[in-house]
Amino acid sequence: MTKPLLSVRDLRTHFDTDEGVVKAVDGVSFEIMPTEVFAIVGESGSGKTVTALSVLNLVPKPAGKIVSGEIIFQDTNILQLPKDELQNLRGDRIVMIFQDPLTALNPVFSVGHQIAEVYRAHRGLGKKEAHRNAVELLELVGIPRPDQRAREYPHQFSGGMRQRAMIAMAVALNPDLIIADEPTTALDVTIQAQIMEVLLRMREEFDAAIMLITHDLGVVAGVADRVMVMYAGKVAEMGTCEEVYFHPRHPYTWGLMTSITRADQRKKDRLIPIRGTPPSLVNLPSGCPFHPRCDFAEKICSEDYPDLRPVSSHGQIASCHFAQRPDWTPPAELVAGRARR
Repeated sequence: MTKPLLSVRDLRTHFDTDEGVVKAVDGVSFEIMPTEVFAIVGESGSGKTVTALSVLNLVPKPAGKIVSGEIIFQDTNILQLPKDELQNLRGDRIVMIFQDPLTALNPVFSVGHQIAEVYRAHRGLGKKEAHRNAVELLELVGIPRPDQRAREYPHQFSGGMRQRAMIAMAVALNPDLIIADEPTTALDVTIQAQIMEVLLRMREEFDAAIMLITHDLGVVAGVADRVMVMYAGKVAEMGTCEEVYFHPRHPYTWGLMTSITRADQRKKDRLIPIRGTPPSLVNLPSGCPFHPRCDFAEKICSEDYPDLRPVSSHGQIASCHFAQRPDWTPPAELVAGRARR
């Protein structure tokens, strides 16, 4: 049986603020298998990015801290690594592509210099050899005239090209896990598709797994093997991409699905947004944190927090009091009623 590449167990990451303790990640557990594309989706503030930062132990300090849990990467608990070993792990075995490449890249160094620096810092290569490798990587990710572009600066690159350069930097050392945090943010639809195509090609080229952080369910649909839906720092639902998209068992997941445009949607059909706003992570509502926004909530939802339960024989789980009912689906009349609002 194949062992997980990454196992996150009961992760809790909190931030101390003037208003109180923000439980950004609150008891999250999941596994990522080798070469798998594992997507984490949810609204802004659901805990997606903090989960990714926690995996690399990059939570901003002193306000933020991982208060409990385990992050096991290839039999090593990342949270127990000495600082120098952790530094060697980052950028080598686990890499992160940040959502804003313009701020992630240093404006005073050429793009080629910054990619070459990865080889020099982690592999001890000379300047010429490192530069040659950087040019080859830029060509690999589809940047035209890579030798010329390697001498240019981040501001001379378009948004899509900067993201390609970030991907090139990420895969320089043949990592085992690529964490992509909103890699298609602020890019048009055509460029989004190209960036995802490059990521998937790098996955095949280097046999890497991908943790994809995004709020765009359209991006996830065609690339993910499994999907984890987060809400208020917790796991709302998790399963294969097909299960989550075609058989969602949590009202929040269903709400996300009805909030996006579909290719088979008729022009006269209106999108159905989730009512209300996400709760404050300092003062969460009692019971299920989604119940104030849920059209299907009953009394028990405001009183008891629902544990994650299996809802299919294939491993799909959901945190809802009613998710295990085989006949539980959103009422058709309620769908129609919400559409008329």
